[in-house]
Amino acid sequence: MTVQDQTVPTVQTDGVILTDEAATKVKALLDGEGRDDLSLRIAVQPGGCSGLRYQLFFDERNLDGDIVKEYSGVHVVTDRMSAPYLMGATIDFVDTIEKQGFTIDNPNATGSCACGDSFH
Repeated sequence: MTVQDQTVPTVQTDGVILTDEAATKVKALLDGEGRDDLSLRIAVQPGGCSGLRYQLFFDERNLDGDIVKEYSGVHVVTDRMSAPYLMGATIDFVDTIEKQGFTIDNPNATGSCACGDSFH
């Protein structure tokens, strides 16, 4: 393989990024529910020990101002109020002996609590 054959990943700052692993897991969960009308919604709400808390859930609604991106057939939706807090955030899914679940790597978070559920 030559240097020209390698692709350099680009940094996206125009919304939430869903990894292939996370997209596969979301698709499996949706298939298990037998629903193809749901999107993965990520929102930021006040709460938690650091001030803001992530919410990930399946949603059938389309709200005015929603930002929608598609990854491998999975629609990821962010409401317009949460979008500035989530620009460039990456949602991944890990399944190891130590940890299982969705993770969020958010470049906009200046700090988080020890439990990792909230940020500021």
